Amino acid sequence: MAKTQVPRPLGSDPASGRWTGWVVFASIMLTVVGGINIIQGLAALLDESVFAVHSGDDLLVFDFDTWGVLLVVWGLAQAGAGMGLNGGHGWARVAAIVVAGISILLQTAFLAAYPIWSVLIIAIDVIVIYALTARWAEARGGL
Repeated sequence: MAKTQVPRPLGSDPASGRWTGWVVFASIMLTVVGGINIIQGLAALLDESVFAVHSGDDLLVFDFDTWGVLLVVWGLAQAGAGMGLNGGHGWARVAAIVVAGISILLQTAFLAAYPIWSVLIIAIDVIVIYALTARWAEARGGL
């Protein structure tokens, strides 16, 4: 009697499952942080008194309307990259790494104004980059 072998489904390897979990975590974090940025952008557009750190009619460098539009666009880029990661798309991985890297650079500008928030976002971005660069081939198999 011949022995029948059933092929293992994609993502059934325990190591693959662990890395897939990291990618799902990265996608959720990017989507959540993107959503927060969209809300902050809308707040800047609708109510200028939301931001405590400002000088006259300007928020650091830009006026509130420009800042609000930038935050909404940035949030959409983050959320879009996060949602694309759940599909295992290569473009979403590249976009997410670029968005997280730029976010780290931008958060350093706000360390003096919002130190705890900036350090928290920098830490999340570092974890997202790690999740998307370490063993991507294994993780993508489970998506």
